Amino acid sequence: MIEELVKENLHGRLRQDRKALLWKLDGLTEYDARRPLTATGTNLLGLVKHVASVEARYFGEVFDRPSPEALPRWRDSDGSDLWATEHETLDQIIGFYRRTWEHSDATINELPLDAPGHVPWWPEPYSNTNLFVVMVHVLGESIRHAGHADILREGLDGRTGLRAEHEKQIDEEARAAYCAKIERAARIQGFTRG
Repeated sequence: MIEELVKENLHGRLRQDRKALLWKLDGLTEYDARRPLTATGTNLLGLVKHVASVEARYFGEVFDRPSPEALPRWRDSDGSDLWATEHETLDQIIGFYRRTWEHSDATINELPLDAPGHVPWWPEPYSNTNLFVVMVHVLGESIRHAGHADILREGLDGRTGLRAEHEKQIDEEARAAYCAKIERAARIQGFTRG
């Protein structure tokens, strides 16, 4: 009984964060979705591609249920799982992510939490694991990268929130006043402690 409750809660949170990550791409042009937004090249579409690849490998290869479609090479020196090439479109990567959900969900639904898996890229003795550990790991990856996407999207156009129904009209004046208040506190503390 508790196992099913745990499994459903983890799976429910994973579904929620998948949707939140995709929502960060809503309304963006191909250029804005894929352009580097940090000094290290982090970009929104690349985050989606990476999370899709991670999920496909963990809920696929780890449980001997390989993804039905070709996956980007793992940890290439060029970081190719973290950005979209000129031959990949926004729609293609979103489609890949959605198909990955279907494959991952089948693995999650069909296996018990204690189902054994093997993660060859993890060091021994941790490489022999189970569905519960993998679900927690993938959920952590998804949450982490959804947080990155939150910040990147806010920097692009100010859009914040988990989903469209939580989005509010941006009050630029209130936002500027709030940031000014934080800046004042930082400066005052910086001068007294500096």
